[in-house]
Amino acid sequence: MQPLLQLKGIEKSFPGVKALSGAALTVYPGRVMALVGENGAGKSTMMKVLTGIYTRDAGSFEWLGKETTFNGPKASQEAGIGIIHQELNLIPQLSIAENIFLGREFVNGFGRIQWKAMYAKADALLQRLNLRFSSHKLVGDLSIGDQQMVEIAKVLSFESKVIIMDEPTDALTDTETASLFRVINELKAQGCGIVYISHRMKEIFEICDDVTIFRDGQFIAEREVNTLSEESLIEMMVGRKLEEQYPRLDKAPGGVLMSVEHLSGPGVNDVSFTLRKGEILGVAGLMGAGRTELMKVLYGALPRTGGTVTLDGKAAVSRSPEEGLMNGIVYISEDRKRDGLVLGMSVKENMSLTALKYFSHTGGRLKHAEEELAVGDFITLFNVKTPSMNQPIGLLSGGNQQKVAIARGLMTRPKVLILDEPTRGVDVGAKKEIYQLINQFKEEGLSIILVSSEMPEVLGMSDRVLVMHEGHLSGDFPIEQASQEILMAAAVGKQYSAELA
Repeated sequence: MQPLLQLKGIEKSFPGVKALSGAALTVYPGRVMALVGENGAGKSTMMKVLTGIYTRDAGSFEWLGKETTFNGPKASQEAGIGIIHQELNLIPQLSIAENIFLGREFVNGFGRIQWKAMYAKADALLQRLNLRFSSHKLVGDLSIGDQQMVEIAKVLSFESKVIIMDEPTDALTDTETASLFRVINELKAQGCGIVYISHRMKEIFEICDDVTIFRDGQFIAEREVNTLSEESLIEMMVGRKLEEQYPRLDKAPGGVLMSVEHLSGPGVNDVSFTLRKGEILGVAGLMGAGRTELMKVLYGALPRTGGTVTLDGKAAVSRSPEEGLMNGIVYISEDRKRDGLVLGMSVKENMSLTALKYFSHTGGRLKHAEEELAVGDFITLFNVKTPSMNQPIGLLSGGNQQKVAIARGLMTRPKVLILDEPTRGVDVGAKKEIYQLINQFKEEGLSIILVSSEMPEVLGMSDRVLVMHEGHLSGDFPIEQASQEILMAAAVGKQYSAELA
């Protein structure tokens, strides 16, 4: 099959770093090519070379059978290569049509915008994607999934032959993901080639035809997906066997540390449970079930409207995140870029931000030497890959950012550590390191609440699992009784039955 594009032997260096060395990627018409690798494997750099943001140092690039060099993203876009970024590039206050044709509006000879023709073209693009809303609608009124579809419509408006999707399901519900997969299959049928970048193994085996594996900036292999298992793919990505994906630590928890009785708040209705010392308590449920809202009410980021929380035998009232920290409850957000980190600040500043009282003199001056010593210890303990503690955290990979976010929580010396989606957007190698850290905290007696959308993660790491459904607690299972079927039944509001056991 004649490829749409083919990159071979791509080299790209930055001062002190070789980002790509002999990297390769081939995209075929009517097929989905997964591009996988750990964070820092070179996937993003390759996409920037492909779309003309970076100039390659060496190697060949054939587009539609001809050797090509794009001198910028506009040139690659006009040639027929579209990219849908992980973070959507849309303006909420503008209509769908205005977003699709921003900067290239339909104008007549006098420079006046031809609104009727532009909206008609935008409506036709939406119909091609089986979307039933009008292009007059404001983008800000759409769900994240529908905004993702608008990004695809924008790419199609360039008559794109190759579409790059970077973590496209990261913020989508299961229903929106199913709609996206239908669209991908339609694009395949129309002869488009798709590059699908994802950490989600299940999706790669469900939607992709081929897979290209990168490791440390190098091309490792290209395979047909149906010739691989999940284990063999992970092994090629990390360059070593993952003996166990979820390294459970079998250590019995201690006595009850926290008791939650009839807790209510925004999105949370009459929830009661206990948390033991040294216990990993998993929290499962579908998107919108109230898992994150429950954690935020516990921590003080959302108001408590009813119920009590007892911690270490004392009433713990958290009316703000500051009070939550004072009570010994730390919450690590699922959205580390928006809620968890200050991207313009350094690794050191992010890590010590909530624990500055431990590094301050009475007058408020910082004890810089002590701060740097503590940060250095955590960087070593967590194996954070950074050139220095003064590196802006926005330049680190997702896995390393997550490690810093967790380290910051631990610096406050908490009694309860709440981890909300701790491995979202994190590669398989960094996931294993985070799991090992969680086990280390458990070994030391820290109580952990692990909120996750990934059932295998909850089942693989927890001692006990709570399941949320529409703001209520719909199940509380010791790990010995839990299975994917039982958790899913509870997640959709069905009662536990013996047949599911």
